[in-house]
Amino acid sequence: MNLILLGYPGSGKGTQSKSLSSKLGLIHLSTGDIFRDEIGKKTSLGMQVADYLAGGRLVPDKLVLEVIKSRLEKEDKGVLFDGFPRTVEQAEGLDGYFESKNKKLDAVIFIQLDENEVVGRLNSRRSCLKCGRIYNLVTNPPKTENTCDGCGDKLVMRGDDKPEVVRKRLMVFRDLTEPLIAYYKTNGMFFEINGNSSPEAITEAIITLLKNKIIKA
Repeated sequence: MNLILLGYPGSGKGTQSKSLSSKLGLIHLSTGDIFRDEIGKKTSLGMQVADYLAGGRLVPDKLVLEVIKSRLEKEDKGVLFDGFPRTVEQAEGLDGYFESKNKKLDAVIFIQLDENEVVGRLNSRRSCLKCGRIYNLVTNPPKTENTCDGCGDKLVMRGDDKPEVVRKRLMVFRDLTEPLIAYYKTNGMFFEINGNSSPEAITEAIITLLKNKIIKA
């Protein structure tokens, strides 16, 4: 099974990706993680990505696809994509890759949230810059105030989680994602899940959807 998980910033997409990949036995592929890994290993692709990021530029679709395809060549299990694709061009490239390998994409799941809820969630989000763990002061608070459960480092509010910045991020997200959603709706594999539930309830809702719509088919 190959899945794509989409959602607004703050929708819990990262949490769901890790939970679902574990429960379904899928490889969790996050573009951010892959970029960091390739850069850390100083691969040719990684160095190209690093050049774009260092200059504050978006990594071009063609290069993103090359990085993703390179990683897919190393995997022999189903994949859950987190943070990819972001554009229709990337989606078309992924479809072409799967077709060339006699594989297919099974479902695209979008975690739906009201934009005001997104702003509220991100305003309550705190991050550990040392180990990367993310908390929410309302739904998933740390055991000790402002302290990471994992490494004990201080938790901070990222600058891009402030309300005025979040609304700008949402505008960019809509501009990029609406054409992508339209693309996937044409092939009957696009599904929406209500994100106004606990992380555990959302995970179970997605698994139930997959069992009813994909596995039985």
